[in-house]
Amino acid sequence: MKKVLDLLPSVLVGALFLFGGLNFFFNFVAQPPIPGDPGVYMGIMMSSGMMTVVKVLEVIGGVLILVPSKRALGLTILAPITVNILLFELCLAHAPSVGVALMVLSAIIAYQEREKFKALL
Repeated sequence: MKKVLDLLPSVLVGALFLFGGLNFFFNFVAQPPIPGDPGVYMGIMMSSGMMTVVKVLEVIGGVLILVPSKRALGLTILAPITVNILLFELCLAHAPSVGVALMVLSAIIAYQEREKFKALL
């Protein structure tokens, strides 16, 4: 049971980012239009090409976080994206949702992989 609980945050984060990144390219689930300032921000991200870069990094990070030996590298790639998602939800959308869950799960993974991150501290 402990192994399943240890693996669960990585599977959830990896699956969310992998699905979100692939959905951008293959459009599994249609994205409704986003009104107001969040829509303007997303429009700028899309028109500048930045969203494509972010989604490629999400796919790469999502795959890496699912591989136990590469989990810390995947989290290193996904951590800035996770923070950006949370800040977008808090500052622009004023509706925290999945960003909070991603931050908590990412913190759990970082704690689980703390030995690999010690060299950075």
